[in-house]
Amino acid sequence: MQGSSRAAAASSHEAFREVLVGGADAARLGDELFGVVDTLDSSSTLRRALADSSREAAGKQALVQRLFAGKVSDGAVRVLSVASGERWSSDRDLTDTLEGLAVESVIAAAEAANRADRVEDELFRFERIVAADGGLQAAVGNRTAPLDSRVALVDELLGGKVADETLTLARQAVAHPRGRRFDRTVETYLELAAKRRDQQTATVTSAVPLADAERERLGAGLSAIYGGKVHVNTVVDPRVMGGVKVEIGDEVIDGTVLRKLEGARRAMGS
Repeated sequence: MQGSSRAAAASSHEAFREVLVGGADAARLGDELFGVVDTLDSSSTLRRALADSSREAAGKQALVQRLFAGKVSDGAVRVLSVASGERWSSDRDLTDTLEGLAVESVIAAAEAANRADRVEDELFRFERIVAADGGLQAAVGNRTAPLDSRVALVDELLGGKVADETLTLARQAVAHPRGRRFDRTVETYLELAAKRRDQQTATVTSAVPLADAERERLGAGLSAIYGGKVHVNTVVDPRVMGGVKVEIGDEVIDGTVLRKLEGARRAMGS
């Protein structure tokens, strides 16, 4: 984001924080903000009108009141009113910010229920399951399929098996990817969750599933190294044969047997 949008996003986030602290239902607020984003994405005229920096803030905020008051909660109207009154470099910056606040609200609901870690784990695993199945990947990414059928697919796969917040985010990622691939949408959601929770995320690949105790020890060790909480996502890949590979940010720590064998082969061929 350019300078004006960064300042607008900060003001929007402050309004959002005040609404949450004021006792708003975080799950409902998340659903409503996702709905607002969907509405703005479907109407370029409305989206540009609310993001137009040449228009007076009062006029844009009056438009928000006319269109959304009584249809969503007062808290959602408050967030959208503040956001529309700011100066944005582009209309996409406005909708991206609102989407980020929607994700953060869903994660806040999970935090209140003490299951934010579970939601991150489940969402990550769902993306991995989709990535490993070509047919499922095609079905999830089929944007010509009716919206109801895509949502029904997610419900069939996850309904009754995951936290409510996981289901909300998975439905949104499949039904309204906003021009992104499914995997990139989920990655964006997980990045937003990590930012809200002030933590880093490590992806650990091993030949066999890690026991809970092993995962906890690894997370504690990484937290000590990187100076802050590290949430560990795990991937099982028999090809690594043994050891683990850790990816955190731009860093890769590869201690797998496969990596060592590749190094030995290169040395023998040199």
